[in-house]
Amino acid sequence: MEVKHMSVEVLVNDYRNGYLENIHPGHICGVNATGIIKYKVGDTEHWTFLRSALKPIQAIPAIANHIQEHFKLTNRETSLIAASHRGEELHIDELEKLLDKIGVAEEELLCHPTYPLNSRAKEALLKKNQPKRKLYHNCSGKHLGMLALAKVLGVNTEGYFELEHPVQQEILIALSSISGCSIDQIRMGVDGCGVPVYALPLKFLANTYLRFARPELICDQSIQDAVIKITSMMNEHPEIISGTNAICTSLLMDDNIVAKGGAQGVYCFGLKEEKLGFSLKVMDGSEEQWPLIVASILEQIEYKNQDTIQRLYNLSQKEIYNDNNKLVGNKKAVFKLVEV
Repeated sequence: MEVKHMSVEVLVNDYRNGYLENIHPGHICGVNATGIIKYKVGDTEHWTFLRSALKPIQAIPAIANHIQEHFKLTNRETSLIAASHRGEELHIDELEKLLDKIGVAEEELLCHPTYPLNSRAKEALLKKNQPKRKLYHNCSGKHLGMLALAKVLGVNTEGYFELEHPVQQEILIALSSISGCSIDQIRMGVDGCGVPVYALPLKFLANTYLRFARPELICDQSIQDAVIKITSMMNEHPEIISGTNAICTSLLMDDNIVAKGGAQGVYCFGLKEEKLGFSLKVMDGSEEQWPLIVASILEQIEYKNQDTIQRLYNLSQKEIYNDNNKLVGNKKAVFKLVEV
């Protein structure tokens, strides 16, 4: 399929000794409470795979079908089904509780055995000569949520990752409902962990996270109730959703924000008081630019919580150091939000 790259703009520049070395182009879309585009950079129609930004949506059917009550899960345990965890000890402790309560074997998870994304957690395992595990995969909580949903629905857990499976069909329906994009328009793909993943125009991603921030805008009552629970758990346990020194953790510490990123440069967040939803796509697929981009967005809309903005700048690695820890350059957000 031929893809047209429409009006992409530079979001971040990398400088070395004052000279431009790299550019990071992309798109940004911001929508207001009515779902109308309010802010833009580049192409708000750009088709974007949600990747792990889909995880809170993938959690909706599980919560709507009361897996938490059925398996007597705590909020902390349940929040893992919407997480991209880093495999730290705090994550593995809760994941093992999920395995036990849901009553599935680790081998039933489709995701591939790996080491944790958190470098310290990985190094600790390597020092002890410990093997890879499926549970260390950053998507393992999501897969456990899908298996739990299959059990509650009374359907076969085998093939839970196939598009035709009732679990995946429930997720697709939830995505269409909350995004406002009809199912026949949604484009299909396969995520890194093996389950279906979907692409929508960037404006629909922004609309999705607007509704996570303002669930009263959701017409379906069961989805609205599920979203309220999911966002509450994400804000209650931000360290579970991601991990130490991660952008999702930093943003979710702010109770006014619901946020989630995905692989290959996609990031989404909603602002509750401001009634705004934002989505962005860094077209070179990098994630390092996220904190700097989101901080710049918040500054440009005059967001009031300076602590949140400062946490993002603390993560942003604006200064570039070489292997000898010598300052050799800097990064700078160079985009200007266009108010539509």
